[in-house]
Amino acid sequence: MPLTVLQHPLAAHLLTHLRDRTTGPAQFRTLCHQITILLALEATRDLPTGEKLVDTPLEPFRGRVLARPLTIVPILRAGLGMAEPFLTLFPDVTIGYVGLERDHATAVARLYYCKLPPLEGRRVLIVDPMLATGGSAAQAVDIVKSAGGADIALLCIVAAPEGAALLEQRHPCLPVFTAALDRCLNAKKYILPGLGDFGDRLCSDGPAPCA
Repeated sequence: MPLTVLQHPLAAHLLTHLRDRTTGPAQFRTLCHQITILLALEATRDLPTGEKLVDTPLEPFRGRVLARPLTIVPILRAGLGMAEPFLTLFPDVTIGYVGLERDHATAVARLYYCKLPPLEGRRVLIVDPMLATGGSAAQAVDIVKSAGGADIALLCIVAAPEGAALLEQRHPCLPVFTAALDRCLNAKKYILPGLGDFGDRLCSDGPAPCA
């Protein structure tokens, strides 16, 4: 499984502040937006382009434009925090949604919502901030493949080795882009050092609770 970890000083800076439990929701959302832009640029580095002739104010110019449509699929709910940067960067992007809810006792996810646009011939980027056990991500990839997606990648902000290993087993050719490969999962299947419950921190109106 191709695993790309961002090697950029700005990514390290943003991630440190995301991890900080004193970072409030407003700043947390801004940091999520910024680090997702870095991940998006890395994950779309190889998008094909086609030639396009345009007229500048002074003369004709033969330039390049994107030649393959892009779809993003956030895994609800935390993945929604990574959707907006793609709308900023890629105005013609289409969006699908996969709702997977993790049972905190078993750490197994159940599907409660799925709505996908046509995926044939499109680059599909599944976005979920935390790759923990890998179960939700692997299930989302299965769903996207069954809906016709073939050119698929996963973007996450923080990944655990256990999740990466599961994806390697279930989807060995899936490219994964992350800002950090963390140490391990704890007994409750949370990533260490991680950054807590991403969805709660993204959507709450107060600081992160004590662990």
